[in-house]
Amino acid sequence: MIAAVRSTVFRGQLRCQLRSQLRSQLRCFAYVPPTFSTPEKVAIIGSGSFGSAAALSVARNAARFDFCDSEVRMYTFEEEITVGDGVVSFPETEKLSRIINKKHENPKYLPGVKLPDNLVSCPDLLTACLDATLLIFVMPFQFLKPLLPTVRKVMDPEARGVSLIKEVHFDEETLGVKLISRQIQDGLSFKKETDGRDRKFPCGVLMGANIASEIANGDFSESTLATRFRVNEEGDDLNEKTRIILNNTESFRVYSIRDVEGCEACGALKNVIAIGAGFVDGLGMGSNTKAALMRIGIQEMERFCNDFLDGVEPSTFSESCGMADLITTCVGGRNRKCGEIFAKAVINGAPLSWDSIEEDHLNGQRLRGVKTTKQVHELLQSQDLLRLYPLFSKIYSIAYDGEPVDSIIDGLYIPNEVIMTKNGSNRVEIEEVTTTA
Repeated sequence: MIAAVRSTVFRGQLRCQLRSQLRSQLRCFAYVPPTFSTPEKVAIIGSGSFGSAAALSVARNAARFDFCDSEVRMYTFEEEITVGDGVVSFPETEKLSRIINKKHENPKYLPGVKLPDNLVSCPDLLTACLDATLLIFVMPFQFLKPLLPTVRKVMDPEARGVSLIKEVHFDEETLGVKLISRQIQDGLSFKKETDGRDRKFPCGVLMGANIASEIANGDFSESTLATRFRVNEEGDDLNEKTRIILNNTESFRVYSIRDVEGCEACGALKNVIAIGAGFVDGLGMGSNTKAALMRIGIQEMERFCNDFLDGVEPSTFSESCGMADLITTCVGGRNRKCGEIFAKAVINGAPLSWDSIEEDHLNGQRLRGVKTTKQVHELLQSQDLLRLYPLFSKIYSIAYDGEPVDSIIDGLYIPNEVIMTKNGSNRVEIEEVTTTA
């Protein structure tokens, strides 16, 4: 019997070893990147939590791909950081860029995570972007916009960009949506009258269910890259080339689509729904309520995109940038967290401002959801469309107009006017019964 047990254990161990070897071999041979003719120099503009997490894959890929310059420069807004705990080491103040380059760690925004040695932090924007062919933007646009003229002076003349910025703006002149990628494009394009040549700067977006700390820890994640780049004169497909630079097959898998508008809008709009998810959590409501909020939320997101943007693909909402990002943000994102803090403070009779919540709980990061909530509300109000977006409207009313937090339930329905447009009168009668019961 002992011999039989030993034989069984041995066979089990052998199977585990064989599986491990097979997985290793599959990882090696599953994908061989194509060769490219033109060299690539990557610059990352922004060094917050997501910027530092994205830099992990980018810098590692740059070090191993022959077509990339191995050094990846990351523009870092200079800050004074106190290092040392006062027990083991004496506390001292040091510049953030110096800490990143010396210790290969971003202690403020991504503490405890080893950054690649070939990632170089640059507090000087000119140095960071000099001759860059691929610019990755990952900082609040209010800080990025004044930097664009400087970037344009030193970037490669044929450069392209990818925005990781999850914001959307309201254009007061056109009463429409102003995408961040379009504003980056406008700021970095060359014009014949001023530059001697015409060249529109191509800019795509990367959006998805991507919490920075999880990416940094190597937890499996997906992301959606939306680009419409060209095939250059040397025959390089710049869409695939960009995807490969961002992709990590084992833990950060990037998929390509062409719907830049829909992908980018999803990245911003889901933050509004996440604020509502925080309200639900602050009220102590369960998974059923949050599931209803996410179902109705994704429908309002899709309706908003179709109302204000051209060329949005229905399939975009089933990508990582759509439903997956909404789920992740409503479960574990900073907007959900702050929505919960806001709700509990109101319920306890000690309301907090959004500015104080951001300052006290986000360690220097930005709370984008409340700003987007206000912009979306203003846009819908200007077009007399608030009645078709009860959830967006209710989240705004709680966040800004002082309505009771528990009134979030009043926004969880699909308006009859919307249902009639989509499905006909039979569905309207059913909805009237279910929403008034």
